[in-house]
Amino acid sequence: MESQNEGSRHLRRTLRARHTGMIAIGGAIGTGLFVALGDSLSTAGPGGALAAYAAIGVMVYFLMMSLGEMAAYMPVAGSFGTYATKFVDPAFGFALGWNYWYNWAITIAAELVAASMVIKFWLPGTSSVMWSALFLAILICLNIFSARVYGESEFWFAGIKVATIIIFLIVGLLMIIGIMGGKPTGFENWTTGDAPFVGGGAAILGIFMVAGFSFQGTELVGITAGESADPEKDLPRAVKSVFWRILLFYIGAIFVVGCIIPYTDPNLLNTDISDISVSPFTLVFERAGFAVAASFMNAIILTSVLSAGNSGLYASSRMLYALAEEGKAPKLFAKLSKNGVPINAMIATVLIASACFLTSPSGDGPVYVWLVNASGLAGFIAWLGIAISHYKFRKAFLAQGHSLDELPFKSKWYPFGPVFAMALCLIVIIGQGTSAFSAGGINWLGVLVSYIGIPLFLLLYFGYKIVNKTKSVKPEEADLDRGYVK
Repeated sequence: MESQNEGSRHLRRTLRARHTGMIAIGGAIGTGLFVALGDSLSTAGPGGALAAYAAIGVMVYFLMMSLGEMAAYMPVAGSFGTYATKFVDPAFGFALGWNYWYNWAITIAAELVAASMVIKFWLPGTSSVMWSALFLAILICLNIFSARVYGESEFWFAGIKVATIIIFLIVGLLMIIGIMGGKPTGFENWTTGDAPFVGGGAAILGIFMVAGFSFQGTELVGITAGESADPEKDLPRAVKSVFWRILLFYIGAIFVVGCIIPYTDPNLLNTDISDISVSPFTLVFERAGFAVAASFMNAIILTSVLSAGNSGLYASSRMLYALAEEGKAPKLFAKLSKNGVPINAMIATVLIASACFLTSPSGDGPVYVWLVNASGLAGFIAWLGIAISHYKFRKAFLAQGHSLDELPFKSKWYPFGPVFAMALCLIVIIGQGTSAFSAGGINWLGVLVSYIGIPLFLLLYFGYKIVNKTKSVKPEEADLDRGYVK
């Protein structure tokens, strides 16, 4: 392990195993589960939602295995952005790194809007800008001191979410068998109307998009590789445990809500974070007899929003730092504070996030909506990049005479895993704007809003490729230098 007495020239490996595991769990559990789950159940029924989330969960499993193999072998802050540069094409790494940076920078702005909306539940007459500024100050404080402070805060944020879901699953199961909330619900709602499958394959495909957005954040564990105390052990342990926990939480929540609330309940159509009173979690807790369910869930969602913003500031600042280290961003962003924090990269990210937020403090401005749409697609592009990078990494590793026994962690199901993940990512990326195409004509504005992230990525890729005349990396020439000494 590199010494922590090397001054501020290197990121410091202060994140422990419990931090890396919870960071990945916390990144994937948020408003997608607590609020938007109801809309998925309403659209595809409990069976359809379960199938969609399970399929995306399998894809995420393969992605996590791919990322785990590369990150355990080469634990660098740039993670998949660096891997894309070394194993695929420097232009691909450039585009993937900047794509991921603006993804999280814009997400921070979105979370500032969401946090102010959550507070309005209790204090409706207060200023949104004031609350957003306060939350941004909190996020800066949690990130500016050290990676250890970020890891500790994220450990507790994620712990609160995990505890809430466990309590929810226990309460829900007690309601299903009739110990709480009156008569047992059993599986009656799974056979209501067209349940368990509603809308057929088209509805399930539509839920793929929602499920994918909900799971985004699991890749954060790869970003922590550059600051993990023992990446060879901690990262494999994190990626293996995180998948099963997250899948259990999502599948369990869908099962419980599907049993207790019929998919025809109009409240399930709510996806507005400002109306937490009709969150599926709130509805179930209220039916169990918890009078303060709405306030309780509002507090949980506030921690989820802060957790997402906290992770966003960490991930984007580390990616910008890595880009600067590789010469793909101005060198000033590679400067570290005495605590090993990329301070200039963090300041730049905060400024961009604030500028995005100011385009619409209420979240309904056209510029803001376009930015958020571009950000949403960027997450899937990052996942696609992970799968491609791993496919090329394994080929390069073997082409240069290495044995798989040398890998600290070996991904299973290669090459099926990364190929399957690539295919499903492409389906989601291409299919996420299908609602803009109908028999009545094409909604061109809807098409543009849905796919705005693709031309942005291609502009970055081809711009860098043309200017720097980069070529695809041949397996036998790939840079397998680990950049890490234990």
